[in-house]
Amino acid sequence: MLDTAFVMHALERRVPDAHQAVDHALPAIAPTRSRALPSQPVLGFDLTDASQDVAVKWIIDRAARRIQTRIGFLNAHCANVSRADWRYRLALKTCDGLFPDGAGVELAARLEGRKLSANLNGTDLFHPLCAAMAKAGLSLYLLGGRPGIAKRAAERARKAHPGLRIAGSQSGYFAPNAEASVIDAINASKADIVMVAFGVPDQDVWLARVAPRLTAPVTLGVGGLFDFISGRIPRAPKWMRQNGLEWVYRLAREPGRLWRRYVIGNAGFMAHIAARRVGRDIAALGPRTSLGLKRTVDMAGATCGLLALSPVLLATAMAVKAGSKGPILFRQRRIGEKGEAFEMLKFRSMVVDAEAQRAALLSQSDRDGVTFKMKADPRITAVGRLIRRYSIDELPQLINVLKGDMSLVGPRPALPEEVEQYAPHHRDRLMGKPGLTGLWQVSGRARVGFEDMVVLDRRYLQTRSFWGDIAIILKTPRAVFGADGAY
Repeated sequence: MLDTAFVMHALERRVPDAHQAVDHALPAIAPTRSRALPSQPVLGFDLTDASQDVAVKWIIDRAARRIQTRIGFLNAHCANVSRADWRYRLALKTCDGLFPDGAGVELAARLEGRKLSANLNGTDLFHPLCAAMAKAGLSLYLLGGRPGIAKRAAERARKAHPGLRIAGSQSGYFAPNAEASVIDAINASKADIVMVAFGVPDQDVWLARVAPRLTAPVTLGVGGLFDFISGRIPRAPKWMRQNGLEWVYRLAREPGRLWRRYVIGNAGFMAHIAARRVGRDIAALGPRTSLGLKRTVDMAGATCGLLALSPVLLATAMAVKAGSKGPILFRQRRIGEKGEAFEMLKFRSMVVDAEAQRAALLSQSDRDGVTFKMKADPRITAVGRLIRRYSIDELPQLINVLKGDMSLVGPRPALPEEVEQYAPHHRDRLMGKPGLTGLWQVSGRARVGFEDMVVLDRRYLQTRSFWGDIAIILKTPRAVFGADGAY
């Protein structure tokens, strides 16, 4: 069985960096999980690969034998939410059965070279499951939805399936301090199967957390199912459902509530699955080709950047020249890949004799470690303070990228005197080309201490990939314009 204690501990603590740890931790926490149904890996999840009949029989068998079983569903919206919510991702990944729901997941499977046996969405599964429960003498509890909806859904289910035992029903509108009494009511009902309709991600996170306290052997997180079963919201015509267009029908009925989920969400989902496919194809080409693509992106990105930003570059050059005496560009010797020195370019943001004054200011550094950073550095000019805040001073390094001294993404280039102070493990950050941006910049920039920066740089160099670089590039504007940790 799944280590539910781990799941509860993680969900209740809200571990800060758990999103990154979920995929790595799962092989260690759920190696003995019993999974009678076959599955296929899709979108990083083990999705159930079975027909509807097989899935229903499996659920009934688990309930009859009182085997603790938690079932979830994955559709395009669920996949989108799981990428941003590590607790939800953990809850889905630790389900005993994760059923594919909708055309989006089917398309994702095809792009990953797999074919799933059936679309096991909860609405289509409900009536066959109720019929099988009535035949087996099993009872059902419905929890969730607006007041009265669960009760109405239960009544309609009982009418449609004579002999179905309804153990109880309750709306999902209860106060947090009433959770214990809700669980007591479910347990007192002696329900065999509990369906929870709190919506995504709440229902699955809640079920993962309270699973050890429920006596019902089978639980399912069913989203908006009760609205359809109760008749509050009509389903799309059969032809639309069969052609994967049910989302269009729902959007047309509730555009104000669902436009973000279906218009923006579906576009984001399609971009994600396409990126996964391209990323898989690139990975299959091997590391040498991947590095070649990185250089291609560097050349294209630097060229386009210089052309698109030429007005900004010209205006900055004029401002630097007018703001203080000295050259427009500042040229500085830095240490690059494998310890090779190169001349790095920046817009000058300090007074001309800044390097001569540096030694006297070293003791006032605001950053721990060998890297010097000072918030109220007296050497910075008025123009310099503005262009440093938004990293405009770094833009001439696009020329370094074109020359091949730097990459768009990588560790920040170090000063020679800093490298002389490096401990052996610090030198690991010199094993790749320095970058114009990197994990350090999208993680807080100057707020990140030196040792933490080394950890980020080593992590990047050990796991770098084509799409990893693209992700960092896309996150950089937010870090720059937010001016988070910039000085």
